Formats: sequence, structure tokens, C-alpha cells
Amino acid sequence: MGSILLPALAALLLMSAVMTAAWAYGRRRRNGGWTDVFWTWGSGAALALAALVTPGDTGRGLLVAGLVVLWSLRLGAYLTPRVAGREDEDPRYARFRQEWGAAYPRRMLQFALSQAVATALLALSVAAAAGRPGPLGLRDGLAVVVFLAALAGEAVADAQMRRFRADPANRGMVMDRGLWAWSRHPNYVFEWAVWLAYPVIALDPGRPASWLTLIAPAVMYLLLTRVSGVPPLEEAMLRSRGEAYRDYQRRVPVFFPTFRRSA
Repeated sequence: MGSILLPALAALLLMSAVMTAAWAYGRRRRNGGWTDVFWTWGSGAALALAALVTPGDTGRGLLVAGLVVLWSLRLGAYLTPRVAGREDEDPRYARFRQEWGAAYPRRMLQFALSQAVATALLALSVAAAAGRPGPLGLRDGLAVVVFLAALAGEAVADAQMRRFRADPANRGMVMDRGLWAWSRHPNYVFEWAVWLAYPVIALDPGRPASWLTLIAPAVMYLLLTRVSGVPPLEEAMLRSRGEAYRDYQRRVPVFFPTFRRSA
């Protein structure tokens, strides 16, 4: 167990520094959206390091580190130009700034550091997967398939939204086409599914440490549906789209599809 806890502790220390820098940079630029950018790139580095330093099969350590890096590259390449190219602040963080008032700097630092804790929890799952004994096998290949399928689904959802927003005819409308007709946040669903790869690699009821691999999907589900994902985004959409978005909420499930596609 110690071989898994130490990489997680290292990830916590590294990410505490990264997220403090994110807070300082976001405050200077008056754009809290940089928090997401720093978290994505920093987590990719911290989690890859956790996989590589965990004792176990070298090939599996490299595989798990490669999955983490690929996740970070895709998400970081999507978020960085999006945040850098905005003239205004991300609506979620603009809402925080408005609600928190004079306490915004302090509470934003607390929020940023809480994400360092989230990365440390993810590191437990990554290290548990990387430390599974034995050579690479069928389960590792299945995990790669799950990971790539989820990553591709997220990329498709993002691309569909990007095309929708780029069309002037859609200004002020609600995106309810393609994957967005099945879930109000299909990109988040696939982002969650990415982290199922680690239980696929290592979960074994007879090996207690392997249960730690379930932490990653659980943490990501809570982050996406209860903290920094769905709640502030839905609030922002209700303010900007009003009744049109309420109608969308009535027709389409918030997260997991019910496979009853909206009309």
C-alpha cells in the first residue's frame, strides 16, 4: 500500500504548487478559466510520474503513464486556446467572482487547491493500476479500447459543440443535436468514462489495493456533476438561454443517457 500512497503524496505536493501558480496567473489575467488549463497539464505530468515511479511491471507503468499523457494532451489542447482566446471570463468563474465578492481571491485559492487534492486521489487509482503485478495482458488491451473510445466520444462531442457555436444562425439557441440530444453534457460523460480504464486494468476483489482504482471514476463523477462541471454551467445556461434551456432540461437527461432521444 505504501508504494501507492507515496506517488499520491508526491502528486499532491506537485499539484499544490501548480494550482497556487494557476490561482496567481488567473488573478493577474482576471480569468479563472486558467485554473482548468493549469489543472489539466499539471495533472497529466503528476499522474504520469505517479505511474512511472510505482513499483511493478515496467510495461504496465509505461502504458498507464501513456494513457494519462494522452488524456492531458487532448483536453489541454482543447482548453488552452479556448481560454486564451476569450475576451471575457468563463461564465462559471465569472459567477464565482460575482457571488464571492471581496472574498473571491481567498475562496478561489481554496478552490484551486481543492483540485490538487482531486489529482492526488486520481493518483491513487493510477498508481494502483500501474502497480498491478504480472505482465501486460488482455485486460490491459481492453482498458486501452475503453480509454480510446471514451476519448474519441469526448472529441466528437466537443467538435459538435464547436461547429454549432461557429454558425451565426445558432446564436442564442441551445445545442440539442448529435450527442447533445442524448445527454446535456455528453463531453462530461465521456470524460468520466476515460477513468474507467484503470479499474479495467487492475480491479481484483482478491487484491485490496486494486479497489483504489475505483476512486478515479468516483472522483471525476463528483467533480463533473456536483462541483466544477454541471452545476455552474447549467446556471450560466439558464441565465443566457432561459426558457429554451429549461425545455432542454425537461427533454434530455443531465448526464447518463436514457436512450430515449429527444425529439
